[in-house]
Amino acid sequence: MNWLPWSEALPLIDLPPGYTVRTLQREHIGAVVHAVPRWYPDVTFGVNSVFMREDFYLDRVCLDGATDKDLITLTVWHGDELVGVWGSEREVDSLALWGRIVAIAPDHAGKGLTRAINQGMEEVGRRMGAAFIYALVTLRHRFMQQGLESGGYRLLGFFPGYDRELVAPGVVKRVYQAVYAKLLAPEDKVLRPDPKNMSPAARRLYALLFPD
Repeated sequence: MNWLPWSEALPLIDLPPGYTVRTLQREHIGAVVHAVPRWYPDVTFGVNSVFMREDFYLDRVCLDGATDKDLITLTVWHGDELVGVWGSEREVDSLALWGRIVAIAPDHAGKGLTRAINQGMEEVGRRMGAAFIYALVTLRHRFMQQGLESGGYRLLGFFPGYDRELVAPGVVKRVYQAVYAKLLAPEDKVLRPDPKNMSPAARRLYALLFPD
């Protein structure tokens, strides 16, 4: 499962007028590292704190239009101003995409940027052969939860204590996160589980999550 060439992928992301999306360039790593914690303070600790480290981008993220690594970072611009960062990781063996981070400058929030990138990257995922896309979302704010729900993602449950967040000045705790996902593969390619193979607890939860 290879990333699409960016000449094919970026045109699939239809941003509002005045905004452009670009792949991460080496020369912009410093600006991204500086901006992410300002726009997304919860990132200071935990799994996405790597987006505050220059070595993370140099070692693990596709740069300068390359498609050779498992992680991508897209930057959003309003003219010459960096106003957003969106990161995803491909899981080749499971044909899945993990939406790892989205951070938008407060002055540009509410413009539909996150939804536009999500929708565009879903189509990128389909064209590159991804069957599944998912994200883990904080429970301290409703915005991302509501955004994913309105975008057709299904809430699958909660990871108790999966990540770490700064919950008060000087206080870091393990926190619950919501798990959202969307199936990109057609239904006829998916085997539904047989309830007789489930424990009673598993059957009850499955019926609640998948009433259809």
